[in-house]
Amino acid sequence: MPILVALIGVALLFDFLNGLHDAANSIATVVSTRVLKPHHAVIWAAFFNFIAFAVFGLHVAQTVGKGIIQVSVIDAQVIFGALVGAIAWNVITWRYGIPSSSSHALIGGLLGAGISKVGLSGVVWSGVGKTVAAIFVSPAVGLILALGLVLIVAWTSIRLTPMGVDKRYRKLQLISAAMYSLGHGGNDAQKTMGIIAVLLYSQGLLGGEFHVPFWVVLACQAAMALGTMSGGWRIVHTMGSKITRLTPAQGFCAETGGAITLFMATMGGIPVSSTHTITGAIVGVGSARRLSAVRWNIASRIVVAWVVTLPAAGLIGAAAYELTRLFAH
Repeated sequence: MPILVALIGVALLFDFLNGLHDAANSIATVVSTRVLKPHHAVIWAAFFNFIAFAVFGLHVAQTVGKGIIQVSVIDAQVIFGALVGAIAWNVITWRYGIPSSSSHALIGGLLGAGISKVGLSGVVWSGVGKTVAAIFVSPAVGLILALGLVLIVAWTSIRLTPMGVDKRYRKLQLISAAMYSLGHGGNDAQKTMGIIAVLLYSQGLLGGEFHVPFWVVLACQAAMALGTMSGGWRIVHTMGSKITRLTPAQGFCAETGGAITLFMATMGGIPVSSTHTITGAIVGVGSARRLSAVRWNIASRIVVAWVVTLPAAGLIGAAAYELTRLFAH
């Protein structure tokens, strides 16, 4: 039992770090367009992160709990390996200000530990295929939606002065930031819910049927909201201004495009990366202005981090699992 409590604590720490690491995704555009001061933006994002459970079902938690590694394979050691892999990779990328995916770090860690235990036979390929496809599809969808929104905004603002456009979208950006934070809380917090629920199930504490207890839902949403409130300032800088400079109207388009993508993925039970989604949307908005407005060298560095995340977190997860086996003998 003490090991179980400790692992739930580590899972909630991961969720806190996820909020800290991904706070930038929710608030980068409102901060860079100066619609909200950073500390106000963080509180705004944290609130909508927390209430997301009331809006979305728990489809993503089900996918992570049952759809990546077979439930029969999962035990406390596999969960420990998964969490160590995810947390270590998050800390490394946070340290260097690289907006990598906390979600894919967790899934990579889980795959690494699960494969280390039983080999490839323990992998649920349909769930993994869906998740890997989303690495490429979610930023593309975010980019296309943001580009479309830029065109709509241009047509509907044709009679307004630049100052009038700015004033309108400063107000609307508060709504788009709230929507994005809602989508982020809905998709990302559910991944940790899935991990804790499958851990409880593996210990025979869910009465024989896999489900997510309500206390787990509340604990995960609260941990993520607290992490978001602590902010991730290094990554805010990269996301908010290094990729491209944004006006309030462009910030609105990026956040709304990203939010719609996250809503669709969450309702479909697909664990996607909020980092990938908002990066795609920001690149879409920047390139709508002109291709040279996007700092492609920084965008390409971020894409490299996306590709490396699953295997890197997987290797750390596998190593952590093997270490626990050594100490267990």
